[in-house]
Amino acid sequence: MSKLPHLNDFCDYLALERRVSAYTVRNYRAAVENFVEWMADAGKWQNDFALVRPAQVRSFLIDEGRSKARRTLHTHVSGLRAFYLYLRKHGVVESNPFTGVTLPKLNKPLPKFLTETQMRKLLDTPVALWKDEMLGEFEAFRDSLILELLYGGGLRVSELCGLNHGQVDLGQGIARVLGKGNKERLCPLGPVAIRCLQTFIERFNLEGAYDSPVVSQRNGKRMEPRQIQKLLKIHLAAAELPLDMTPHKLRHSFATHMLDHGADLRAVQELLGHANLSTTQIYTHVSIARLKEAHKQAHPRA
Repeated sequence: MSKLPHLNDFCDYLALERRVSAYTVRNYRAAVENFVEWMADAGKWQNDFALVRPAQVRSFLIDEGRSKARRTLHTHVSGLRAFYLYLRKHGVVESNPFTGVTLPKLNKPLPKFLTETQMRKLLDTPVALWKDEMLGEFEAFRDSLILELLYGGGLRVSELCGLNHGQVDLGQGIARVLGKGNKERLCPLGPVAIRCLQTFIERFNLEGAYDSPVVSQRNGKRMEPRQIQKLLKIHLAAAELPLDMTPHKLRHSFATHMLDHGADLRAVQELLGHANLSTTQIYTHVSIARLKEAHKQAHPRA
């Protein structure tokens, strides 16, 4: 499938010009390949994207809807629409057969998060494990730093993994974070996270070179998101907290707790690096749901 016409050029365009994440490039490539594979299996593929018709697209979506999750289907259609927009821009096709297709609505469950009490328990876990000789000193202080930065700054795990010492102003308590689409934003990290970083640097005689990672393995190599996901599971288990929590759900906790304490919605949007306010508004629904639950449990007329 890698030899499909225009697909490699499209992926290069996404990565180099649109500057989308490698994850999105991978998903959009898979969407195009999956569609062509379906067309070939149905005997309809003629090695020319200009020959695809809306009726074929509708049949494809019906078939895919039987086997794929709704969110996966939406992602695939987004990728295929983007691919056809690229083809139209370069004069390869005259129309986009994926324009105006109807997709099943996505369920939008409220994001999961830890309560403030649970969050404090999790943040205390790495050092507690070290004191109990269940975790090495370096790993304990490094993991504490990771948790404090994820929660204190509301960072995405990819942003944390890519964060260098040169992007952190210890005096101001601010990090210049490179977010989605390579958009830079300023993130206050909070005094606790900054003290944790200073302690980590001093305790292990780290140079803190401009382009060296803020969080690293013992050998100095940059950490990968998967490694952080694994260590989070260890600390969740030790703290007897839900094991389905992920680094991104610590970001949910950050946003929810900010709003619970009166933060302005637009300020939270900026801190999270959301392009649209509607993405941030989900956390307002979380806070309202919690208030309603508290009313239901405590009020005699509820």
